[in-house]
Amino acid sequence: MNKTPINPFSVMAYVSVPKDLSKVKTKIIFNLTKRQLICFGTAAAIGVPTFFISKGLIGNSVAVMVMIVLMLPAFFVAMYEKDGQPAERLLLNIIRAKWYYPPTRPYKTENFYHVIEQEGKLFDQNEETASAGGTVTGERKTGKKE
Repeated sequence: MNKTPINPFSVMAYVSVPKDLSKVKTKIIFNLTKRQLICFGTAAAIGVPTFFISKGLIGNSVAVMVMIVLMLPAFFVAMYEKDGQPAERLLLNIIRAKWYYPPTRPYKTENFYHVIEQEGKLFDQNEETASAGGTVTGERKTGKKE
């Protein structure tokens, strides 16, 4: 039996440290950020009184559903984040992109085939008019333009 001593430095605890410290948020109470506490408090301030007022009028089940529907937007604002942007900023960007600043094409191509086709039709009409003995648009019978 080979008894080699265990090196105390070879067995260490591993702690993951995020590379980007700007994404680390300060937690205040119950491991929630200040933003989440404010949104959850707002949701509770809206939902709980609504439940107690409406449960006598419409029943417990429906009152709970009304409370949930009223509290969900605040929960969404508190928890949803995409690409470092909170929910209200994302919604504002979507509204701006769809309605305030509609998409415009900075460069619009011309369909040259359509232009050639229109010129061909115009040319054919002028030839038909000239062969029928009428005047071609913009010309006299003498061939001089007006």
